[in-house]
Amino acid sequence: MTVGEPDDQTAEPEAATEPATTEPAAKAHRPRLSFWQELPILVAVAVGLAVLIKSFLFQAFFIPSGSMEQTLHGCPGCAGDRVMVNKVVYHLRDIKRGDIIVFDGKDNYPDEASTTAEPSNPVSRVVHDIADFVGLTPKGTDYIKRVIGLPGDVVECCDAQGRVTVNGVGLNEPYIYVDPGQTDTNKTFGPVTVPKGRLWVMGDHRNASEDSRFIHPSTVPENDVIGRAFVIIWPPSRWTFLSPRSYHGVPAHLAGASPMLLGAAVVLAGTGLRHRRRKRRAAPSP
Repeated sequence: MTVGEPDDQTAEPEAATEPATTEPAAKAHRPRLSFWQELPILVAVAVGLAVLIKSFLFQAFFIPSGSMEQTLHGCPGCAGDRVMVNKVVYHLRDIKRGDIIVFDGKDNYPDEASTTAEPSNPVSRVVHDIADFVGLTPKGTDYIKRVIGLPGDVVECCDAQGRVTVNGVGLNEPYIYVDPGQTDTNKTFGPVTVPKGRLWVMGDHRNASEDSRFIHPSTVPENDVIGRAFVIIWPPSRWTFLSPRSYHGVPAHLAGASPMLLGAAVVLAGTGLRHRRRKRRAAPSP
């Protein structure tokens, strides 16, 4: 061993000089937001979700009138039912007879609903604005009715049993509400052919409903339909699903036949005709 060289057996390894830091210790040094700092973020997220849900998926509506009794409870100035409306369903399927729909009637419907006056107290005004934003306060332009006639249908009243008829077939409507002492639930009208792109709507409480029997123009544009009411969400004692009503035996109108079905029928007819011609050509001559 030469002078100046360290002894390999006696030399000790150098101690690590860099301090080891663990992940929990690093997280412990991060500052935490206080409740008042987090609150604006939570409110912003909640409002953003509410906007997305209300704009594209579901929306709550207040029933301010008695035109849909007893299916839906409501009266001017009282605490009526709240319903949830599916705003996506009619992007996936067509509107059907018997559906309960919410639509914007500002163009051709009177103000059947009673609107709530805006409170003067600042705190109450904020609460009112939030409730209005999520659809829990009545608006004069939103209406809820039942679809009776589709585009091309011939709607009329009444047959020998006093029923509304669609394309000559009387409708069985067990949901119609009759006030005590009143029997005239269906006013005579028609026949009326529902124009293309429009709907014939009526309330379940026929004696207290401003609907297609009285309004001009009497039919509702399909483009004004907001969605289908499918459940009562308030009060809890009234919670129930609103299933569409099917009217059995009502024939479809020719004008409403699906273009896809008509195209398929033409293709099948043409294929059958070509097949018969080929068989005739292939058949041996006598």
